[in-house]
Amino acid sequence: MSGDYDVAIVGAGPAGGNAALAAAQHGLRVLLLDEQPAAGGQVWRAKSSAILAAPATEESTAGTSLRNRLAQSSVTHLRGARVWQMSQDDGWKLEVLQGGSSETYTAKKLVLATGAREYVQPVPGWTTPGVIGLAGATALFKQNLRAPGLRTVVCGTGPLVFYVASEIRRLGGIVAAVITPNARMDWARATPALVRHPALLARGALWVADLKLAGVPIYWQHAVTGVDGDTEVTAVEFAPLSHDWTPEASRVVIRADSLCLGNGLIPQIEAAQMLGVPLTHDAQLGGWVPRAAPDGVTDVAGLYLCGDGAGIRGAEAAVHQGTLTGLRIAADMGFNTSTARDSTRALWARAARFGRAMTALSIPRAGLAQLSTDDTIVCRCEGITKAGIKQEITHGAGSCNAVKSGLRAGMGPCGGKFCQTAVAQIICTETGQDVAQVAPPTARPPLCPVPLDAAAGAFDYDALPIPKPAPL
Repeated sequence: MSGDYDVAIVGAGPAGGNAALAAAQHGLRVLLLDEQPAAGGQVWRAKSSAILAAPATEESTAGTSLRNRLAQSSVTHLRGARVWQMSQDDGWKLEVLQGGSSETYTAKKLVLATGAREYVQPVPGWTTPGVIGLAGATALFKQNLRAPGLRTVVCGTGPLVFYVASEIRRLGGIVAAVITPNARMDWARATPALVRHPALLARGALWVADLKLAGVPIYWQHAVTGVDGDTEVTAVEFAPLSHDWTPEASRVVIRADSLCLGNGLIPQIEAAQMLGVPLTHDAQLGGWVPRAAPDGVTDVAGLYLCGDGAGIRGAEAAVHQGTLTGLRIAADMGFNTSTARDSTRALWARAARFGRAMTALSIPRAGLAQLSTDDTIVCRCEGITKAGIKQEITHGAGSCNAVKSGLRAGMGPCGGKFCQTAVAQIICTETGQDVAQVAPPTARPPLCPVPLDAAAGAFDYDALPIPKPAPL
């Protein structure tokens, strides 16, 4: 064993980092594990060490603060650590890949703060080099201070599309167009939530004003329908959408060498799912979410969830839920944290209401699946098209598990993270089921690709009891 702790926390973003700090403040031995070289997660991602100086942003300031507080705390922070297996047996055992070898850690309590991943609706040409997700673009900005191309089309839902477009301009790139499936009325419905957060409202207004003043066209209630180019993006095709986001027949083509494309965030649920946490479907939280209380408590003894992995509510809510979860663990281990928990829960509830309103802007509507043609690749790892999935459904596959079993969709290196939402949408369209009836596929270990020698550990093949061949 490499170490025994009171609490192990998987994920060092706003939620996991603050959960670690709250637990450690009560004298608990805390292990914080994350794949990244520095804490902060996606939203507070640290700059590359090659960047000597850069203007401070709200995200970089918050990330620096978190990293400094962790460095000054008693938290044991393992960087570049990939958790590939977790099991429960009189506590929790975690198998962690770090530096090419696998180590084992144990803890009394386990927190999953695994965050979210981006959903990109497959369209013809979306696998062309030069197409990058909106969330991927933000990572490029924050870590490397680079624009994705010279002339970029930005397409997506919610506030992220305007943030990405504004950042591209700030970094010296050209934004050819901003395209969003949202209508102005969608934003009007979100206004009450925005008014309660004037600082965020002002920041969003500044993004849009910057684009307007620069003459960047904004196409409301439109979506990308195709990408031109073989080895690189040369142009982007888009079309107006009806009220249910079904593309209309008319098409517009705009020249570009890169495309940022995204359709909202969905929680990373595989670890919670594998450990037996029940799932529920809540479109305003990003789709399928593990069932957890605001303070992280789940139906699985000793297992807690916080942050976007428990539902998309945004960075501010993740901070408070992380703190609340750390305080709850301290309480479960004998410390009096009731007063701090009450005040933190109120802060979380306020931030969560705003987060749900923003996530609602990205809820996929029925027509979104029609952006994929029959020839569109849906599963990138296995090269499976929409036509292949539809054929499998006509043969009786009415669930994600059935499609996975028949076609291997979701069995590639990504483990289904990039295709299963699209597969579920196709199943709904072809069978008439509601999206809440099509559950994600069963999660299987390992949680991520792991070298066989690392998984086997110090196994001695020479010690195998191999009998001698039988005489002829």
